Amino acid sequence: MELLDAFKWRYATKKYDPTKKVDQALVEKIVEATRLAPTSSGLQPFEVFVITNQELKDKIVTIAYGQQIVGDCSHLLVFAAWDNYTAERIDNIYALTTAGREQPADRYKDYTDRLKTMYLGRPAEVNFDHTARQAYIAFGFALAEAASLHVDTTPMEGFLNEELDQLLQLGEKGLKSVTLLPIGYRDEANDWLVNLKKVRHPNEKFITEIA
Repeated sequence: MELLDAFKWRYATKKYDPTKKVDQALVEKIVEATRLAPTSSGLQPFEVFVITNQELKDKIVTIAYGQQIVGDCSHLLVFAAWDNYTAERIDNIYALTTAGREQPADRYKDYTDRLKTMYLGRPAEVNFDHTARQAYIAFGFALAEAASLHVDTTPMEGFLNEELDQLLQLGEKGLKSVTLLPIGYRDEANDWLVNLKKVRHPNEKFITEIA
């Protein structure tokens, strides 16, 4: 399927069929798309949690203002970003980089020193804003890959972040939740949005061309 056709097919699913589960191979492709997403300086400052435990999903329904799609979906993906940049986190990804590329361990030292100078003196809140934006890039990749596989999704910001962080013990990992992504298969008979026309701004309002 052409990617644009997949985008036209997808929508924010409002009702999942809880009896239909996404094959693990497809889930792995969606998660791999998030892992391959570009991030600022290649730091990849976030993690993805893949939840299938029904009891846990049901608890998150309450945290997500009662949105039952969280409980009915096949898999729930939680995108959680670093709560701050640290020298150790920066060094770790570049140690992976040099090892993977079979380069000298100090190959990027000048660059990582600049990153540390830039990030480590800033307030944690400012750095979290930055890491969260990187997580959103990967979030978009997950949406795109799922659409290409004809797996339904619902991008979600409507939940109590701090309560979810406590439930998943994200603070102990130096993480904060950013977004939720239920994935599964639509219940066409009971989803009020499934047959409604996709509406977007017209090109003349949305696009400004500067030659």
